[in-house]
Amino acid sequence: METSKKDKEIIPKEILYKFAILLVSVFCIVYVLPRDSKNNMQFEEGLPWGYGTQIAEFDFPIYKSDAVVQQEQDSIMAEFTPYCQLNDSVATKQLQIFRQKISQVPEFTYFQKQLLEAQLTDIYEDGIIEVDEYASMEDDNIQQIMVYDNKMATRIPFSQVYTTKMAYETMMNIDSLHLNKAALQRCDLASIIMPNLTYDTERSEEVREELLSSISLTTGMVVAGTKIVDRGEIVTPKISAILESWKKESEKRSSSEEQNYWVLLGQILFVTLAIGSFILYLTLFRNDYFNEQRKIILLFSIIVVLPVLTALMVRHNWFSVYILPYAMATMMIRIFMDSRTAFMATVIIAMISSITLKYPYEFMLIQIMSGITSIMALRELSRRSQLINAAFLITLVNIVFFFGFELIHGNELDKLDINMYKYLCINGVFLLFTYPLLYIIERVFKFTSDVTYVELSNISSPLLQRMSEVAPGTFQHSMQVANLAAEVSKKIGAKTQLVRTGALYHDVGKINNPAFFTENQVGVNPHESFSELQSAQIVINHISDGIKLAEKYSIPQDIRDFITTHHGAGVTRYFYVKYKNEHPDEEVDIRPFSYPGPDPFKKEHAIVMMADSVEAASRSLSEYTEESIGNLVDKIIDQQVAENHFKECPITFKDIAVAKGVFKEKLKIIYHTRIAYPELKK
Repeated sequence: METSKKDKEIIPKEILYKFAILLVSVFCIVYVLPRDSKNNMQFEEGLPWGYGTQIAEFDFPIYKSDAVVQQEQDSIMAEFTPYCQLNDSVATKQLQIFRQKISQVPEFTYFQKQLLEAQLTDIYEDGIIEVDEYASMEDDNIQQIMVYDNKMATRIPFSQVYTTKMAYETMMNIDSLHLNKAALQRCDLASIIMPNLTYDTERSEEVREELLSSISLTTGMVVAGTKIVDRGEIVTPKISAILESWKKESEKRSSSEEQNYWVLLGQILFVTLAIGSFILYLTLFRNDYFNEQRKIILLFSIIVVLPVLTALMVRHNWFSVYILPYAMATMMIRIFMDSRTAFMATVIIAMISSITLKYPYEFMLIQIMSGITSIMALRELSRRSQLINAAFLITLVNIVFFFGFELIHGNELDKLDINMYKYLCINGVFLLFTYPLLYIIERVFKFTSDVTYVELSNISSPLLQRMSEVAPGTFQHSMQVANLAAEVSKKIGAKTQLVRTGALYHDVGKINNPAFFTENQVGVNPHESFSELQSAQIVINHISDGIKLAEKYSIPQDIRDFITTHHGAGVTRYFYVKYKNEHPDEEVDIRPFSYPGPDPFKKEHAIVMMADSVEAASRSLSEYTEESIGNLVDKIIDQQVAENHFKECPITFKDIAVAKGVFKEKLKIIYHTRIAYPELKK
């Protein structure tokens, strides 16, 4: 009855937990989705209209396309003449200063002085303007300017106007006078040549606005009740312009609260179904993820953040959504979880993000393809450089895929969307940031990637290096266990790199007392000086010692679990049996002879437990035959099963049978008999 009550309490909590995840995710996404675009019908010039017959519901103007309006604006702006105000007092004052300067230069003749003054007078009459204002008008391709003072306005060619720099260079390069340039420089022309023209921003903008306002933004009207397009009719440029105008006017008229409520309801339903289907997938196939809060937080953070970013980019018109590295989400989920979950998350993200876009199907196809590519590229992640290779491969596949997509839709080579290829390349550059982001996620969420496992399994790593020096026998034993366990994990679909690394560290606690373990003993056995109970405690302590060392060397929790589970809650059988034999009449308490546990709770833990026991016991065989090795493996693993060491981990009897077969084959190879080499006869 107690178990039944417990189950009844747990089930509602699980449902509420999943419902809370659904509610928060849907709220975060729907909150930022744009709701001002009521009309989401998609069409393209030259292709058939894919919807029903469309009738105009109201009168609306036919707007010119942005390209046509821009062309007309560029054409009329060729007639634009900006206004500049002339300040005569500047020329009068500066010419007077110049006369005083050159009068004090003995190198100049009277004729040269007159010509220099005349040249500067001409320059001021043409007009001198600031360099920035000159450059701005030059960029606008201004041909003429209107110069005015207090009396009148005169239209002059823009080409005859000087900047201060141009005026200075003109004065210094009057070669016909054979001037002494050093003497001319002493006149301090740079301070004498000052702008006498000022750009009149207010008056010029009035003229500009007047010209632009003369351009009509429409080319006609559509009366309510007029047929716009029939189903299957080819969308011509004219029909396309009418449809675009109709959509624009529809958006203006769709600001009513009632219509916005319907749009909001549709978004809620769509996003709820998408997120709900993903939660259902996790419930059916990866329900264990709900027991690991960090995985759920990371998983749904990724699923929420990308659609939110997409919606914000669309709402505020920030660049193109194709620069967002959606494949990065797939890569992260693949690295820290599994391929199937990564693919499902990719599909859900693409579906939700696509509802904000003009061409959702094209977007979904590209993102699903890039997701598949990233999963395959990171099938076995063993080096961080693979992330860079994956980013390059994803970018290449996206470009080739989109190129094929354009060819399928009849686009000619000279009409390819070049901007799209640029966006895909930028996307590839952003994918390179997966490398540093991987490190950040490992630290924040306490995850461990396969790359970290590979780095930890390097025998040159500090803790393994210390074990090889202090406890060489244990080190060799750990290497053999790692090889055996890794081979089994490949056969039964476990995480090979996790198993290999966990096996290498499972006995690190023996570093503190290496001589008390047979693989490190050379003739002398220190247990002979201790009682069975004391010896058992020394052996058992290698678990707690191992945890302390792992914490000191910052070994991840996933690896520490192998230290505590490789003996599970088992018994130091040698000392327990020996003690019972020596005390036949005593009721022996098994607890002092038992390891603290826990028993394996992952398939990978069970593999290492079996490999550790089998490898250690195989060293005690008197002869290595197929029969003796087979009997040993069967006996040890069957005993572990009988003692319920594997009841908490998801390993099947089939997996155990496969493991037995692998151990038998590998041990036969390890302990194979060599042929005797013949002696050379004299």
